[in-house]
Amino acid sequence: MKPIVSKDSIVYFNSSCYTALNAYLEKANHSKIFILVDSNTYEHCYAHFISNIEKEYDIEVIEIEPGEINKNIETCSSIWSVLSEYGADRKSLMINLGGGVVTDLGGFIACTYKRGINYINIPTSLLAMVDASVGGKTGVDLGNLKNMIGVISESEMVLVDTQYLGTLPTNQMCSGFAEMLKHGLIQDKDYWSKMADLSKLTIEDLDQLIYDSVIIKNKIVTEDPTEQNIRKYLNFGHTLGHAIESFYLTHPEKPELLHGEAIAIGMILEGFISKELLSVTDKELKQISDVILATFPKVSIDPNDRKEIMELLIHDKKNEKGTIYFVLLNTVGDAKYNCTVSDELIIKSFEYYESL
Repeated sequence: MKPIVSKDSIVYFNSSCYTALNAYLEKANHSKIFILVDSNTYEHCYAHFISNIEKEYDIEVIEIEPGEINKNIETCSSIWSVLSEYGADRKSLMINLGGGVVTDLGGFIACTYKRGINYINIPTSLLAMVDASVGGKTGVDLGNLKNMIGVISESEMVLVDTQYLGTLPTNQMCSGFAEMLKHGLIQDKDYWSKMADLSKLTIEDLDQLIYDSVIIKNKIVTEDPTEQNIRKYLNFGHTLGHAIESFYLTHPEKPELLHGEAIAIGMILEGFISKELLSVTDKELKQISDVILATFPKVSIDPNDRKEIMELLIHDKKNEKGTIYFVLLNTVGDAKYNCTVSDELIIKSFEYYESL
């Protein structure tokens, strides 16, 4: 697979990953390399990664606890302190080996430490391979509010090595499928059709679908790197999905809800709203709902929780001057941004989801 070139970064795939990395490391001559992992990626992924490094370098491993709950400024502060303690300077390199939490967090730390050091993303989850590690968005959560603090600054390179997917539990694999389904819904009807029956996928199919998904995202972020217009398309399912995810993060008595699982709900809700406001047909909405529910079992959302979830919408990053903006679908493969939606219609979308 050919590398995918964006404005300031390159995404390499499988066999070309470590050839590119080793050439970069030899040429760059970094003073020190810091590898950020969580406890899961250190146990399951680090040995494979380090075995592919051809030369000896001054390397320090920084390990954090896994999970979205640790993607916060307190974790950043502790890592900034570790970097300082171990003598990291402007010529140091941060390599983020992990899922979306690690790549989001590590990228932000690298971009802010000493006003910026180079970093490389090596995503180990499907979600990070097709979404979180690509496009330069870095950041952390503010309390239960998703990705409120961050910067947009691309990594030196992204290495997509699908061998890491063998370490993932089923729910983490499914979480990544949500973003791939989204890419088809907002941009490419043919890609959506290929994703519509995941039960028939082979490993070779998956590699190609990951590659195609990155192409879709890269095309959008290259055209609009700072989210002034079409990059907003990537937020389909995320306005309500992030609010649901934030709600569940701060209610530990509720079932655990991964990012992709929340976005899957959001896409059904916003698909329903698209049918009511734009040109999505009943047939398309049924297919969207059926395809998503075939991978993501329905979550029972208590009607009494809807008000609190909806109150979280005001914190969505697309909002301007107090107006809540949605990304909706004109039809499968064609999105529209800056849509406004009434509270009554949002409630109806929850009722539709509950009726499935």
